[in-house]
Amino acid sequence: MPSTELLNELETADSQFTHASPGEILAWTFERFGDDVAFACSFEDVALLHMIHEVAPATEVVFLDTGGHFAETLEFLERLERDWNLKVTRTHPGPEADAWPCGTDRCCELRKVEPLSRAVAGKGAWLTSVKRVDAPTRATMKIVHWDDKFGLVKVNPLATWTDDDVAYYVSSHHLPEHPLWAQGYASIGCAPVTIKPLVPGDRRSGRWAGADQQECGLHEA
Repeated sequence: MPSTELLNELETADSQFTHASPGEILAWTFERFGDDVAFACSFEDVALLHMIHEVAPATEVVFLDTGGHFAETLEFLERLERDWNLKVTRTHPGPEADAWPCGTDRCCELRKVEPLSRAVAGKGAWLTSVKRVDAPTRATMKIVHWDDKFGLVKVNPLATWTDDDVAYYVSSHHLPEHPLWAQGYASIGCAPVTIKPLVPGDRRSGRWAGADQQECGLHEA
C-alpha cells in the first residue's frame, strides 16, 4: 500500500498539472522516478512515444502482444523499434489464455491485464497515452495517481489533450502514422474486435463493435 505521504504528493502533483503540457508532466515523472518507469504503448499513435524518446530514450516500452493484433500494427512496431532504437519489451499471454480467444469474456484480462501486471511489477511508475476525450469512462481520470490495480504510480501526460492536439503534434513533427489510419481506422486494437468507426467523429466507436464493452481493463479502477 502507498504511504500517506506519497498519496499526498501525487494529489498535489495532479492538481498542479491541470494546465501543464505533456512535456512538463514527463519532466516531473523522470525527475521523480528516474529510469524506474515503463511506457505501455499500443503503437496506435506515436505522439507520446516520440515525446518520451526525446527526453528519455532508454525508457522501457511495453507492448502487449495479445496474439490478435493486425499485421500492420506488428510491422509498424518493428519499424519504429528499429528506426528509433527503442527498448521494447513484448509481453505474451500465458497458456490459460488459450481457452479465451480475442473477443471472449476473459480475453482482455488474460491477454492484457495479467501480462501488464507482470511487466510493470516492481516499477515506480507507468506512463500511458490515454486521454479524457477517448471515452466517457475516462472523462474524469487524473493526470497522476496511485494505480491500485497494478500497484504503482500511473501518469497520463496526454489526459487533457484532444484528438486534434495529437494530430497536430504528429503532423508538425512529421512523425510516421499507423498504416491503418490511411484506410479509415481511427482507434486500433485487436483485429477480431476492431472495425472502422461506426459513428462519425467518435474514434472508438469501432472498438468492440456489437459488444457492450468500452474498456479492456487496463484503465479501469
